Amino acid sequence: MTTQTEEAGRPADAVSRESAGPGRTNRSERLSGLAQRHGALVTLVIAMVVASLGFDTFLTGDNLENMALSSAFLAVVALGMTFVIVTGGIDLSVGSLFALGGVLAAWGSQYGTVVALLLPLTVCGLIGLVNGVLIAHVRLPPFIVTLAAMLGARGVLLAVTDEGAKTYLVDKDSFFATLGQGSLAGIGVPVWITVALFVLGAVVLSRTRFGQYVYAVGGNEDAGALMGAPVARTKISVYTLSGLCAGLAGALNAAWLLSGVTILGSGMELEAISAVVIGGTLLSGGFGFVSGSLVGVLLLKVIQNVINQIGSLDSAYQQVVSGAFLAVVVVAQTWLGRRRRVL
Repeated sequence: MTTQTEEAGRPADAVSRESAGPGRTNRSERLSGLAQRHGALVTLVIAMVVASLGFDTFLTGDNLENMALSSAFLAVVALGMTFVIVTGGIDLSVGSLFALGGVLAAWGSQYGTVVALLLPLTVCGLIGLVNGVLIAHVRLPPFIVTLAAMLGARGVLLAVTDEGAKTYLVDKDSFFATLGQGSLAGIGVPVWITVALFVLGAVVLSRTRFGQYVYAVGGNEDAGALMGAPVARTKISVYTLSGLCAGLAGALNAAWLLSGVTILGSGMELEAISAVVIGGTLLSGGFGFVSGSLVGVLLLKVIQNVINQIGSLDSAYQQVVSGAFLAVVVVAQTWLGRRRRVL
């Protein structure tokens, strides 16, 4: 039996938690966890219901198909970014790698589909590998390393295209073009590829030893190392994966547009980071899931689509709304995280 003296010497929050009972504490903790994990999905469903009631054209087949296709390329980039952010890192180079991958794919398409895919994957993957090595072994800050890679990749892009004067085209009758413009069961091939990649990414992150290492590095790098997690190798792997995803997304986009457009990718790194964070992945690392990142991408595209359908608002409002929404999500994540620690 707890005496008055014993109770007076214990923290007030501990006493209040015990008086509330373990069932109530566990219930509050579960609700906080569910809100942190599925809040974006609930918001997406609400946004789609409101949009469908407000605009007759929102749920039409053409509009949904356009949203799915435009989401596919950003989603592939966000997939790689998810692994990076779960480790507690950041990758600012993905926008430039996306544009570079598209140009390299369009140029390589004249030599066949294999070259059109392997060239951007190799170059962008190598840039990601260099980022990982500098971050893991030289211990440079990810922000600085990937910022330098962003500028470097954009420089390579300008060199390949003669300062943007050359635009490489993709033969519309080639097999490579079908990867961007083809459809299967009425759904675009890029969408199917994106879904397959997210399924694979979910399995890797949640069901493999590598996924456990990713969470361990992001949760506590020193503790992860003590438990045997290969910290350096894991960091190198996630940045290489991020580069590969950005290069692949750029290649698919080139196949969709039938050209390598040099002006694309500006600001995409911020969109990808926003989608990942909105989807529930913590910027501090150690917590996140790829399905949430996909939901985050879709939510951003729904907001963009609604603003476009309003008509009277220009594109600048998309950035304002997305930025405000991201700020709200970060504040909510911080509050929920503190609440779970208290519980």
